[in-house]
Amino acid sequence: MITHGVVTDDGVVSVDGDATVSLPWASLTKPCTAIAVLVAVEDGSLSLDDPAGPPGSTLRHLLAHASGYDFDTDAVLAAPATRRIYSNTGYERAAEVLVAATGIDFDIYLREAVLEPLGCTRTTLQGTAAAGLVGPLDDLLRVAAELLHPALLAAETAALLRTVAFPGLRGVLPGFGAQDHNDWALGPELRDHKSPHWTGTRNSPETFGHFGGGGGFVWVDPAVGAACASLSDRPFGDWAVAAWPALSDEVLAALDRR
Repeated sequence: MITHGVVTDDGVVSVDGDATVSLPWASLTKPCTAIAVLVAVEDGSLSLDDPAGPPGSTLRHLLAHASGYDFDTDAVLAAPATRRIYSNTGYERAAEVLVAATGIDFDIYLREAVLEPLGCTRTTLQGTAAAGLVGPLDDLLRVAAELLHPALLAAETAALLRTVAFPGLRGVLPGFGAQDHNDWALGPELRDHKSPHWTGTRNSPETFGHFGGGGGFVWVDPAVGAACASLSDRPFGDWAVAAWPALSDEVLAALDRR
């Protein structure tokens, strides 16, 4: 089962498939976790420059996959801000920092600060802050709409979700290989001029978003004022490497014809 939908300035403009079936968001959880952390930053509970993770690392490094942590262990593979190493561990540590600062369990904070205000009432955290959300496409489209036109965060803070942090770092874009400039913001990944990439050839370099091992993605292209999200019951694999860019190009071509 694969379902996808498109959001523009006019709201949800198309949905293909059953948008009410709950499916794993996997790493699409990370942008939501990043928003939760930024909410805590805005209310003064945290600072992005608070020490967190390996020596010399901060909360900002954790959210930008620049702390040096391994993918899913506590091993430190590089000094902070020297390589872009995609890390679930970094997001788990970021959530722990939030819990320590606020005294609120992460699943409760995420629900009350992000999911409920967005109307994502059928999405729940059933695992870690890195990859544990499960919910329907309807709710993921609400997240896409928030990324397209932020309401939970002040404009300056929301800009951090689409602005490269620690620019120029080399790294591996999971599933798509080594990138000389593996640009990442505080949560979303940035398309820039990466090749190969999981978005389409029609997507602008300003496109940002995320994909997950559960077979889903969400991207926002500010140049066209649109976002696209997809969920699947098929784990990420070669099918997604081929299908996602093609789907993205189809979506953008259809928007061009409107």
